[in-house]
Parts: sequence; C-alpha cells; structure tokens
Amino acid sequence: MNTQDILQSITAVQASVLRREPDIEELDRAIGDGDHFINVRRGCEVMVELSPSLQGLAPSDALNRIGMKLLSTIGGASGPLISSFFLSMASSLKGIDEPDRAQFAAAFMAGVDAIKSRGKADLGEKTMLDTLIPVSRLLLRMSEEGASLADLCAAAKLEATQGMQATRDMIATKGRAHFLGDRAIGHIDPGSKTCEVAIHAVCDLMTSR
Repeated sequence: MNTQDILQSITAVQASVLRREPDIEELDRAIGDGDHFINVRRGCEVMVELSPSLQGLAPSDALNRIGMKLLSTIGGASGPLISSFFLSMASSLKGIDEPDRAQFAAAFMAGVDAIKSRGKADLGEKTMLDTLIPVSRLLLRMSEEGASLADLCAAAKLEATQGMQATRDMIATKGRAHFLGDRAIGHIDPGSKTCEVAIHAVCDLMTSR
C-alpha cells in the first residue's frame, strides 16, 4: 500500500463513517460519553484536509504527519490512541517507499500494539481492540502466507464484524462504560463499531479496482 492508497483509504473511511453516523452515535449514547462520533468525525476531516500536502511523500512520512496532526486536534481519550496508531505505523514503515502486504500488515499490527500499550487495554475488554487485534493478527498471518488480496480482504471484513459483535456480551473494563458494570452487556462498543466500519471501507476500496 503506497501513499496514494493511504490517502484514498482516508477518503473512503470518512465517507463510510459519515454514512453510519446514526448507528455509531446510538451506540455511544447507550454506553459511552457521547463525544465518540464527534471526535471520529473531526479526525476524518483533519486527515482529508491534510491529504493534499501528503502527496508525493513516502508512506512513513505521510503517516507520521497524520499522527502528529491528530494528536493536536482530536479531543478526549481517542486522540492520543489514534495518533499513536499512525505514528507507530510510520515508524514500522520507515525507509520503505512501496510496502508489500506483509510489511503493511506488520505496520498495522505495530499500530494496534501501540493503542494497546497506550490505552493499557487488551482483547476482551469491550474496546476498539476487540476489532483491531483479531484483524491485525489475521492480516499478518494471511499476508505472510501469500493470500490473494480478495481473500485477505474478505477474511478481514468477517473478522472485524465478528470482533465487533463479540463486544455485545462483554463487561467493559475501560472508559465510561466500565462504570455501568453488567448494564453494558447487550450493547456493542462504539469504538469497536467505528473500527469495523473503517476496515470494511478500506477493504472494499482495495478490492474495487
């Protein structure tokens, strides 16, 4: 995935997130603090606005600039988490102008690991990581095995949806939802849903060419 692919993915994610605004906001009203979608929408806007200045940069440089910009513009707890994702991806891809699938998958996993470390969270705690961790593991394994793009994207979409849906039956241990205890059971985590929407958008873009 080169820089142009990254910029096109940003546009695709923004469009998909905006289409799913009612769904995501409903989830956040149920167990969140009410500002999740506001922060996500702002983050998407910032990245799209930044895109023209990233043309021609190496992927690592583009991702680094995105991460730094998000760190200063997204509010709440999500800003540092999402910025660390992009900054860690940038570090992983340093010096690689045209990352192959395995290299990009490794960078994606590095980004997810950064969210895990920064948020002190892990799989099974009703957060975005319940979507991101399974997908990152699958992408790395399938890319190293030489899976086709179509197979890889189809599997990633399924894994993202399954991870998101699994949060419905979890007790939250992080964020505002953890104060609800058992009352959070039966509700999907909004961050996990947003990540599922984003992964679907990127996969659909990659396979539509």
